[in-house]
Amino acid sequence: MSDEKNMRDEKNMRDEKNMRDEKDQLDEERPHDAMGTARRLWQAAGKQRWRLVVAAVSAIVYVAASLGAAAYSAHVVDVLWEHIQQSFSAGEPYVVGLDNGGREVLIYLGIWTCAWVFYSVQSLVMSSFAERLNLSLRKEISAKLGRLPLSYFDAHQPGDIISRATNDLDKVSEVLQRGLLQLIIAFTTLVGAVVLMLVSNLVLALVFCGFAAVSVVVTRFAACRTLDAAAARQDALGHLTESVEEAYSGRTVIKAFGVEDASLEAVELRAEKVAATSARADFLTNAISPVIRFLMRLSQVAIGLAAGVLVAGGQMSVGAFQAFFQYVTQASEPLTQLSLTVNMLQGALAAAERVFALLDSAEISPDPEMPVELPKPVQGRVAFEHVRFGYSPEAPLMRDVSLVAEPGQKVAIVGATGAGKTTLINLLMRFYEVDGGRITLDGVDTRQLRRRDLRREFGMVLQDAWLFEGTIAENIAYGRPGATREEVEAAARAAHVDFFVRTLPHGYDTMLTDGGENVSQGQRQLLTIARAMLTDPAMLILDEATSSVDTRTEQAIVRAMEAIMENRTSFVIAHRLSTIVDADLILMMDHGTIIEQGTHESLLEKGGAYATLYRSQFA
Repeated sequence: MSDEKNMRDEKNMRDEKNMRDEKDQLDEERPHDAMGTARRLWQAAGKQRWRLVVAAVSAIVYVAASLGAAAYSAHVVDVLWEHIQQSFSAGEPYVVGLDNGGREVLIYLGIWTCAWVFYSVQSLVMSSFAERLNLSLRKEISAKLGRLPLSYFDAHQPGDIISRATNDLDKVSEVLQRGLLQLIIAFTTLVGAVVLMLVSNLVLALVFCGFAAVSVVVTRFAACRTLDAAAARQDALGHLTESVEEAYSGRTVIKAFGVEDASLEAVELRAEKVAATSARADFLTNAISPVIRFLMRLSQVAIGLAAGVLVAGGQMSVGAFQAFFQYVTQASEPLTQLSLTVNMLQGALAAAERVFALLDSAEISPDPEMPVELPKPVQGRVAFEHVRFGYSPEAPLMRDVSLVAEPGQKVAIVGATGAGKTTLINLLMRFYEVDGGRITLDGVDTRQLRRRDLRREFGMVLQDAWLFEGTIAENIAYGRPGATREEVEAAARAAHVDFFVRTLPHGYDTMLTDGGENVSQGQRQLLTIARAMLTDPAMLILDEATSSVDTRTEQAIVRAMEAIMENRTSFVIAHRLSTIVDADLILMMDHGTIIEQGTHESLLEKGGAYATLYRSQFA
């Protein structure tokens, strides 16, 4: 019984989580401040606002012309019907001329031509407005990403940021091109058609309004269910994408453990859920229009019967009869479109809110208006003076860190994972700002320098070797785009990468794709080392630079690094202590604090944390 209870509890917890996930997904499709977001979009439009105004006016003129054509058609039909009756009474064939209905037909045609012109104008202008606004926001996002602190990227998934810059903006553009004008046209058409009905015949207008009220209730009910179904489909699709990506990325492990069938079954289950939720969403989306059209057809039947009685009694002309049916037809479609269009606009405003949330994110502090210039040549003396820092104010990591790296020294930073080694480098490069104390370079507070001037003095080789799409030569020259081929090859030889590059079919012109997936991890690391060597920086930062290469290659890289680090201040983060025994200064860190510092020999003699760590690796 206890097992069954646990199973029920687990099922209830899963159901509650799924409901919360679906609610979150649903909330993402609805704006929290629709009017505020609309005002932001209007402000973002800037000089393109005139296009929106022209499009809106053109849409209203189009609706007026369409309704005017329907109203004028009553006169056209009555004139034609009168002349036809006269011709039949005289026993003559009826021939349309300017004096017997032709003029009215030409005017009628002119009104529809006017409607077509203004419809084309609003479509053309609105598409231009939407794409220009989209381009403007993309440029703002592109510039914003360069001003965001590293903490923003630590707190947000890459897919979320990319989605805001692509999917959300595309959604805004698409809805602006279609949804906004549809809303204007549908609303004005509905109001205008109903007004014309009331003017034409109050009783028939009330019949239509009764059916219209039922249609609105049905549409709103269906729209809410459609939105729920769309959110469920999106949630299921996200889980399916996650499973497929996991199965693809972990294909080697899956095959190694022989669980291909289980992996396939997991993907199939989620694919079936996507199919089921998609079928429900598509059914609700496609079913609403036939239902509304059916109700409108019923209204037309009822109006036709009532109008027929009026025509037979001479209380309504034939022209007015057919014109009223045109009003009904013109008002029927907006009833279907309005709720769906409002939902589309809600989704677009929610997407715009996410874009503006990115644009409103806190930025890095601006560079000083009067930056200090580093004395040339840069000596490379780095000092941390009572530095305090925390990724959040509630959890300080560094409380009082002080150290001095003299010019030309090799400084090694060691410690367990999470000890603060990379944080120290992030503060040095001003990827994060210190909360207290200061960091100086050749006696100059780094906060008085422009970031690009500071970072230009450093060469970095990271643990995660990242290469860009392009040739091997272009990747090596990434830090010095103007470097000659001879300089590129010299840096490659110094990094012991030249030998394998020349074995490739196209040598240095070999294209690298997908972050360098067509070369091995060790080769990618060698290329990033060559890239750092080519920049010839005043100082070096090596974050586990040899972590992805074999022992023989590691020894070659260490020799190359010793050559490039000569007379340069270097900071080396290392887990393999064998690579830093010759360091001039070793910093042993723990929980953000430097607990020991000195040379390899002095720290071993001290017998503290460093000695314990060293002996554990060489026991």
